[in-house]
Amino acid sequence: MPQANDLSPEGRVVAVAADRRHHFSKSTLDHIVLVEGHGVEGDAHAGAFVRHRYLARRQPRLPNLRQVHLIPSELFATLLDAGFEVGAGDLGENITTAGLNLERMPLGTLIELGPMAMIELTGLRTPCVLIDRFQAGLKRRVLSSAETGPPFKCGVLGVVKAGGAVAAGHSARVRLPPSSFRALPPL
Repeated sequence: MPQANDLSPEGRVVAVAADRRHHFSKSTLDHIVLVEGHGVEGDAHAGAFVRHRYLARRQPRLPNLRQVHLIPSELFATLLDAGFEVGAGDLGENITTAGLNLERMPLGTLIELGPMAMIELTGLRTPCVLIDRFQAGLKRRVLSSAETGPPFKCGVLGVVKAGGAVAAGHSARVRLPPSSFRALPPL
């Protein structure tokens, strides 16, 4: 498990995206608005209860721990080196960051975005078959082969703890939980 000195305390927002419908990729926007306890205003995954299509069919009253999807932009360069061209919003994320090792953050990490918004990390985004439908072979590239570290490299999920507008260029400041570090679970 990472130590506090292994994690950068500040990064930045590179892009933001949302989509009212359940499309795999999301359109990038000038800004998005985070709503406390709800998610990204106008996004298909926003709401108090789970909105992920597969999970919602089976357990529609499950709390929504997937209100916001964040992904590190550094992943795009790694994927490009492997022959996959992926950009902001392509993997369905709402917020693309730079300078943060998101998948190594512990459960309960708070990320302050811009002047007001805050997200609490709840888990790792679990890659599904739709990633291979987007680009064949991509799912294999976002599964970790390392014995240590996170099992997936396709972003993290969280809930909105404080609302506000978020735009490219905003800061992304990390507040680690005060208790012992627990790895983000797959969601």
